[in-house]
Parts: sequence; structure tokens; C-alpha cells
Amino acid sequence: ESDTASEISFQFNKHKKTPSIGSHSSDMASVSSVSGSVLSVYSGDFGSVDAQGTVEFALDYDEKNREFQVHVSQCKDLAVVDEKKGRSDPYVKTYLLPDKARMGKRKTSVKKRTVNPIYNEVLRYKIEKMVLLIQKLNLSVWHNDPLGRNSFLGEIEVDLASWDWSNRKLNWYPLKPRSLSAVNGVDHRGVMNLSIKYVPPGSLGKMCPKNPPSGEVHIWVKDVKDLLQLRPSGVDSFVKCYVLPDTSKKSYQKTRIIKRDTNPVFNHTIVYDGFHTEDLKDACVELTVWDHEKLTNHFLGGIRLGLGTGLSYGISVDWMDSTQEEVAFWQEMMSAANEWIEGLLPLRSL
Repeated sequence: ESDTASEISFQFNKHKKTPSIGSHSSDMASVSSVSGSVLSVYSGDFGSVDAQGTVEFALDYDEKNREFQVHVSQCKDLAVVDEKKGRSDPYVKTYLLPDKARMGKRKTSVKKRTVNPIYNEVLRYKIEKMVLLIQKLNLSVWHNDPLGRNSFLGEIEVDLASWDWSNRKLNWYPLKPRSLSAVNGVDHRGVMNLSIKYVPPGSLGKMCPKNPPSGEVHIWVKDVKDLLQLRPSGVDSFVKCYVLPDTSKKSYQKTRIIKRDTNPVFNHTIVYDGFHTEDLKDACVELTVWDHEKLTNHFLGGIRLGLGTGLSYGISVDWMDSTQEEVAFWQEMMSAANEWIEGLLPLRSL
């Protein structure tokens, strides 16, 4: 049923129900490095002000230097964030979508106490033209709050495949509210087809040679559909797996790389032993899909299987954030011992 299989021990006995800060500090350090690795393009305060005003910018592609250039000129009539002081401190931020993590964000300087900021700055991306043409440019304006959350002032999204590249002139564009897809959390990154199974300790009977002395969680990663296409040839993808809160090498497993395919078939099984039934309430299986390149791997999407309580062994953690679908999938596995539970779960930003 699978072309590769991994079996590793996962020792939960080092975690206590009410661990001290000292005994858990090394785990929490590694947890924070994982949970903070992927940032959302939409991070900040969207409810404080209504989007208004316009932004003037121009786009160009420098063929010689293979560089995409966003010339941000100015904004007019932006919303006022601090009504008591009648001020906004705006800046402009850009991303290339759909994979905002791949190319990263660019942003202008902050202009203080103005709703009509003048920037005259160029934001640059080193990127091949063929790759650029399958991207969208997200340009948004924000109020900078050094003591709190930045406030969203409006955005515009440009489909670069249909952009008129002969137009290098500065033009005005109306700033729009946060897009409906972002409000609804729609961020389609593909769908993972997988099965999971929990084998409780001693549940297979004394006569069974494979009867585990401690419980096991089996994860069968079958395939992924509709991955983000980061370049014309497709993606070279693989799947990483951790059982959080353990982010050590012992917990880490990965599949082989499937090249040039946005619908990769992995057929990879992983077995974690050392699971006691009560651990299922506090652990979380994190599966992430990555595009492989020589210098660095790029995050494509992931899922987290757990109860989504926000707590792990009594400690508040941000990775216990499973969606309703992911929680239901995990709960079905917990209630049906020794049975494969099959699911089709959407990948998301983590």
C-alpha cells in the first residue's frame, strides 16, 4: 500500500501534566520557532477604520537585471486612524501572491501625521519574467502603530498576467476594503488526501507479534491535489511531519520529493509509537508541504491534526489551532481504535 514507511519512537513521558517552566523551556523554544515560521499577508487590525482614498504607483520589469519594480509615488485622502489627534502614520506594503512567503514582503518608509503621504520609493523583486507572470501583486496601505497592531487602510490587487507592460506611467488607483476571499479565510493551497489510525497499547491481543507495548499513531500520506504552481514547470514537492510539541530530529519525518507535479502522489506511511491514549488530547500532528529548491525550501501549505484547544499539557501554544475539519478528523480517529480514518483536508497557511 505504500512505497516507503517510517517508524519512530515518540516519548511523551518527558512531558508532565503540569510541567514547570524549567523542565519545559527547551520544548517551548523549539515550538516557537516552528509556529512563527510562516506569516500571514493579512496580519493586523482590519476593523478600526474603513478603507478610503487612492494610491499612485507604476510597474515595470527591468529585463537586463531581471527585476520587477514597483514605483510607489504617493497616496491621497487616506482614512484617519487616531481621530482624537487627527493623524495617520501610513506606509505601503507589497507581496507577490499566491506564495507570499517565497518572495517576501517589501515596504516603504513610514510617513507620520499625514493622510496624503508622498513616498517616491521603488520596491524591487529579483524574479524571472515567466515566473512573475503567474503571480498577483498585492499592494496595501497601513497605519504604523509601534505600540500595538498596525491598522489596515486599503489595498489593491493586480493580476500580472494581464498587466499592460508597455504602461510605465504613474497612475491613480482607488484603495479597496480587505478582499472578500481574505475575510472568509479563503486561501486555496491545495488538498491533502490521507488516512490516520490509532492503535492503543496492547489492543491487538497477546498472540499478535506486532502488538505494541505503547500506543501508535499511523499516518498514511497518499497524495496532494492542486498545489500552488510557483514556476511554469510546476513544483518539486515533499511533505514534512512533526508530532508537536516535539520538534526534535526524532519527531521529524519527510517523504521523497515528487518533481514537476502540482498533483503529487507520495504514498508514504509514518508510524509514531510511544503514544498513550491521554497523549492524544495534548499532541498535534503537523503535516506541511514544501517546494524543494537548491538554496531553500518554500512553504506551500499545511494541516494540523489535533483537538485545537490552544493548550498542550496545560501550556498555551499557538500551534494547537486545528480547524473544525481537522479537529473532527482527529476525534474520529480517537473514537475508532485500530481503524483507518480517511480524509481530504484543505492545506492552509500555518
